[in-house]
Amino acid sequence: MTLRLYDTATREVRDFVPLEEGKASLYVCGLTVQSEPHVGHVRSGVNFDVLQRWLRASGYAVTFIRNVTDIDDKILAKSAEQGRPWYNLAYAMKRELDRAYAALNVAAPTYEPLATGHTPEMIELIAELIEKGHAYAAEDGSGDVYFDVRTWPAYGELSGQRVDEMVAAEDADPRGKRDPRDFALWKGRKESEPETASWPSPWGRGRPGWHIECSAMAGKYLGPAFDIHGGGLDLRFPHHENEQAQSRAAGRPFASYWLHNAWITTAGEKMSKSLGNSLVIPEVLKRYRGLELRYYLVAAHYRSHVEFSFDALDEAASAFQRVERFIERAPEAPVGELPAAFVAAMDDDLGTPAAVAVLHDTVREGNRASDPAPYVAAVRAMLDVLGLDPADEAWASTAGGADEKLVDAVDVLVAGLLEERAAARAAKDWTRADAIRDRLKAAGVEIEDTPDGPKWSIS
Repeated sequence: MTLRLYDTATREVRDFVPLEEGKASLYVCGLTVQSEPHVGHVRSGVNFDVLQRWLRASGYAVTFIRNVTDIDDKILAKSAEQGRPWYNLAYAMKRELDRAYAALNVAAPTYEPLATGHTPEMIELIAELIEKGHAYAAEDGSGDVYFDVRTWPAYGELSGQRVDEMVAAEDADPRGKRDPRDFALWKGRKESEPETASWPSPWGRGRPGWHIECSAMAGKYLGPAFDIHGGGLDLRFPHHENEQAQSRAAGRPFASYWLHNAWITTAGEKMSKSLGNSLVIPEVLKRYRGLELRYYLVAAHYRSHVEFSFDALDEAASAFQRVERFIERAPEAPVGELPAAFVAAMDDDLGTPAAVAVLHDTVREGNRASDPAPYVAAVRAMLDVLGLDPADEAWASTAGGADEKLVDAVDVLVAGLLEERAAARAAKDWTRADAIRDRLKAAGVEIEDTPDGPKWSIS
């Protein structure tokens, strides 16, 4: 069966036909590193990680570029609020993002370019657009440069909108625009902004607009035409619409397919910092393993909105633990062949819900079999594609670290209190012994006195 993908541009499921046989090129808009990544942020990373894994499993040599936006209005605003350099904030949040991806076994892309490292390519692309009559420098002395949407008749085709029905682009002061919907390609430096957040250009010192960043980086690493462009559904307009317009107006064919993952919502609203309902990854990982969180994200179809709840995450964790217990029945079984039903599900627009159903069916059949090894081999093959194989060394590298040190520290502290309790009991100071036991119980530590001495566990 041929891989079929839902293309947002055509609004239909189409056969994947790469530009070059045996190769697949993929560009995904990464995050703007303004704050700690939450569950909604990493869903895109996980979903497109599954895509690149499936492309590789299907025999394609994959070039995967996932950018990082490290200069942006929001980064400048947040860094000013916090009284720190903008580049310090961006760097710190980029490290948090790296840790979150590692904790969920999101494989590294072929390359992960930073926007700040590609201003020459952005300036070059803007100059091309001006030369072709699709962009103009503002006449108000601001140093801003805008894309002229009225010069590109196809503007709006990706999101299915007509120009006259669009809202104004709120990315710059409208005074220098010919049309309110024109969007910024270059932003002249303001006196209120740090000098370090600007670069020299033919239009004066300034910084790139958000949309031009991705067009320039995609072009540098994938060329003027590539196979798949991905990102969150919220990026379809205006970001991806503007990317496509400016790239094609410059004469670059750009992406053949557009894929968008849906949101994770809380109380029916998109999970975001502005709503105050975000769940940052380190906090979630205090309650669940990265394996369990990834399983929760993978089990839903990438185009399905997911209403986040800890109850649902509890169920997902329990379901995955059943798979792990089954694997333990034949721990030496190698990675085997993929079941045909799993392949069919994945080829049908990355149908992970159906693929996960095949996974659990195989577990149930294996539990009834006298020899579970062949079933374990098939399960491991499926888990490998989904990035969920517990034997993957990537999970081992995230299992220790701070969590392991925390467990060791708790063990030392509890052992010290148990020694105090044993001394009190030996001295027949029952009041002191009971007080220590009650103190531990209040902290969630259960004590069991055994012939071999006291044992403790977290309740």
